[in-house]
Amino acid sequence: MKQILVIGSTVTDVILSVKHIPETGREADITSQEMRIGGCAFNTSEILRIANIPYTLCSPVGTGIYGEFVKKELNKRDIKPFIQVSDMPNGCCYCLVDADGERTFLSYHGAEYKFKKEWLKHIPAYTTDSIYFCGIEIEESTGEQIIAFAEERRETTVFFAPGPLVCRLDENKLKRIYALHPIIHLNQDEASQFTGCSRPADAAKAIYRRTNNSVIITLGKDGAYIYEAAKPLFGEQTARCGQNRAYTIPSVPAPVVDTIGAGDAHIGAIIASLKKGLQLPVAVENANKIAAAVVSVPGAGVPEAFCKELFSQL
Repeated sequence: MKQILVIGSTVTDVILSVKHIPETGREADITSQEMRIGGCAFNTSEILRIANIPYTLCSPVGTGIYGEFVKKELNKRDIKPFIQVSDMPNGCCYCLVDADGERTFLSYHGAEYKFKKEWLKHIPAYTTDSIYFCGIEIEESTGEQIIAFAEERRETTVFFAPGPLVCRLDENKLKRIYALHPIIHLNQDEASQFTGCSRPADAAKAIYRRTNNSVIITLGKDGAYIYEAAKPLFGEQTARCGQNRAYTIPSVPAPVVDTIGAGDAHIGAIIASLKKGLQLPVAVENANKIAAAVVSVPGAGVPEAFCKELFSQL
């Protein structure tokens, strides 16, 4: 099995629990606080690690207290930092979690969001069949470097998670990403803001017209909507079906502690399932189960025993 390159950030999440987010000029008491390793790329890669899918976490690590915390947490998992940046501190993300489990992010960007294409060039193309990246890295000035690298490997499958920044991304960058025919993964609010379509089915088709590939829109408690393209994956020579198809995959009921990392875990589970040879609707069904497990625990942490058991049955 060839590997996937997971390109993006690994940060320290500083999780602050509050009853509600205060209005401007007001204050609120913090009911708890803790530090956890996080970041979109790391959270996605954790699912791949647990599922025993070959991958490389292409994530620079900086200096300072947050960089040291990230290195310590990676070491616990026997992961060597991909690149150590010696002249820039690692950033962090302050995650404000309210009583309903919804999160608000305040990000301090550091070395983890800065990329150089040459860092990735030593990875042989023949070992890789797919690339993942998300919008928060692409928004940075060095996001151009990630796109340029992907353009040099057009034979690979690209997974792109634009995230809440989708409407702020540079249109020229987006056009170059569309030309890579990525599989796009985003939530209902993001899809609606991006396309101006309130119905997931309409939003998915609008995105498909730009990318000519499958679109996954998560719907929270209502599950996930898939617009599956009749397009090969991972170097297949023939299409999996004769025409595009649409599905709504129901969610798995779960108590919501917080939603940090749920979207990252969802796309990670989809990639892991596809790499194991499953069809996209089954992959999304598995992803819904994983996301439900993630929202039921604090932080972006993944219930590892649950995930291992699920993937061992595939």
